[in-house]
Amino acid sequence: MSVEFLVCIATLFFLAGIGAPIAYAILIASIVYLFAAGQSIGIAGKVLMDGLYQSFILLAVPLFIVAANIMNAGTISDRLLSFCVALVGRFRGGLGHVNVVASLIFSGMSGSAVADAAGIGKIIIEMMTKSGHYTRGYAAAITAASATIGPIIPPSIPMVLYALVSNTSIGYLFLGGIIPGLLMGAVLMAMNTVLSHRRGFALEEPVPLSELPRRTVDAFPALLMPAILLYGIYGGVTTPTEAAAVAAFYALILATFFYRALSFRSLYEILVESARSSAAVGLVIGGALILNYVVASENIPGILAERLVEIDVSPLAFMLGVNILLLLLGCVLDATTIILVIIPLFLPTCRELGIDLVHFGIVAVVNCMIGLITPPYGILLFVLNAVTRIPLGEIISEVWPFLLALLLALLGLVLLPDLVLWLPRVFGYAG
Repeated sequence: MSVEFLVCIATLFFLAGIGAPIAYAILIASIVYLFAAGQSIGIAGKVLMDGLYQSFILLAVPLFIVAANIMNAGTISDRLLSFCVALVGRFRGGLGHVNVVASLIFSGMSGSAVADAAGIGKIIIEMMTKSGHYTRGYAAAITAASATIGPIIPPSIPMVLYALVSNTSIGYLFLGGIIPGLLMGAVLMAMNTVLSHRRGFALEEPVPLSELPRRTVDAFPALLMPAILLYGIYGGVTTPTEAAAVAAFYALILATFFYRALSFRSLYEILVESARSSAAVGLVIGGALILNYVVASENIPGILAERLVEIDVSPLAFMLGVNILLLLLGCVLDATTIILVIIPLFLPTCRELGIDLVHFGIVAVVNCMIGLITPPYGILLFVLNAVTRIPLGEIISEVWPFLLALLLALLGLVLLPDLVLWLPRVFGYAG
């Protein structure tokens, strides 16, 4: 490891430590390395442009962001919530169950935990607090926890980014995320049931079962979104990027013509907001591409793989060690940075140890999502604090049981790879 690389890392941590945006910290640190190593600054531009223009898959990111924002802006979120209330609202802790089920359904449209929490999450927090049965902190905590499911069930922006750095099939990653996403929903609902009985939360007034068919029909077009995406990819009709375009177009048609909930003004605002979000992600991707060039120049992944193989670490011990490291990093770094900068370091070792890259990718993405609600830095905690004005301390004090439930689900995914790989294998995955 050269002095130039140590200077690069020191610059990165210094800038991040004083509060600079992580994208700028990565870009500046990478350029410092190029100067210190006597390399042309033009290399940064070449690596950046080559990485962006040769990655057709990256187009899926802004398209999924547009689809999510359209879903949030129209009345689609309200219709999905109405369907979920009729389905599971009758049980003790009913609105908590509604929260989780709504996230499971909405995750098939957004691919973004932040979009889930800030959109449908904000609505259901208001429902839970107005009912008088739940504290503000509890409502926000279960919302943050359930929003982590968003990027696990397809579509998923983090999985698109993982596919970019690992050359893994997006289609198989999407399939591999379905059972883990359902498992995460199940453990959160189980924890909500336990806490609801322990705290004596009152029952909600049940929606008559005769209402369920009408609400199902009302929400059905929105529920079709995940099915259309998966059929497009696995039916050979579209590439994953084209499927993202179909998702955005379908959301637009649904909100504009079917539900009549979108005006030209609101569409303009959606496109502007989507452009801002896409640019923010693009900055991190651009910085990560240059930093990955720096890491490759120093052969860090190769050295790491060689050392780990030399000490004869088992695949399970390696997976557990990486998970602990990612959980710690998740407390201070966002998921995009971890996926683009940290995870590529471990991929050569995974290949050496025979660890399936689809399994590793799903486990890593789940881990990054858990980091979003891990105090003190969990981004989703700050998002909910910003959009609801619920004090951060109240949210953190209530989030621990849900964090524990998700960690148990993560451990199950590490120990039982078939939970991830069974569905991809059904569709022909040879891994």
